[in-house]
Amino acid sequence: MEPSPADVKRYIEQGLACDLVEVDGDGRHFQALIVSPAFNGRNRVARHQLVYAALGERMREEVHALSMRTLTPDEYRELSA
Repeated sequence: MEPSPADVKRYIEQGLACDLVEVDGDGRHFQALIVSPAFNGRNRVARHQLVYAALGERMREEVHALSMRTLTPDEYRELSA
């Protein structure tokens, strides 16, 4: 059974402290906006690695493609202002 966007959201939230997670997708390909204080001081690659670590084996077995935008809470507030 393919995961839903809600499943992927839950997987990320279980493995990473997040202020906001929004996920959209079709069961195989997903797009996510992830806001987490864990991203502070990290570059984009390191941020993505944190998300991949949160997903663990699910990234190989269930989630076939994940496009993500990873922001710190301050970066997100700047965009929302």
